Amino acid sequence: MSTQHHDWSETRLRVRYAETDQAGMVYHSNYLIWFEVGRVELCRDHGFNYRDMEKEEDAFLPVTECRVKYRAPAKYDDEIVIRSRVLELRSRAIKFAYEVRRGEDGALLAEGETHHIVMNSQGKAKAFPTSYAEMMKQKNR
Repeated sequence: MSTQHHDWSETRLRVRYAETDQAGMVYHSNYLIWFEVGRVELCRDHGFNYRDMEKEEDAFLPVTECRVKYRAPAKYDDEIVIRSRVLELRSRAIKFAYEVRRGEDGALLAEGETHHIVMNSQGKAKAFPTSYAEMMKQKNR
């Protein structure tokens, strides 16, 4: 389920047991998976499905850089809120910002960014498709 809060898109999920380590805390790489969940929902909140952009425009957004700062651990069965927003949109690149918060108390668990370039299916750089860029620039629906 996804909701909007100003420029942020919010997605809620519950931590699964398989996402935790032996100490019962969420394994660090799962936050990057959650960032992707947030990105996909953010696109949906802006009026399109990321998969459609791939099919219709032959435009893919591979990650070129990512950063995560861990603040507090998430644990099995915690409800978490993934907050995502566009940080910067250029002609051939886009940056997203994220926050992961615990649903029960709003505590900040992690924050980060991902940077992406726009490529076609042959791996060549291309411009961000105009119609999709316009949707991304609009306020969340």
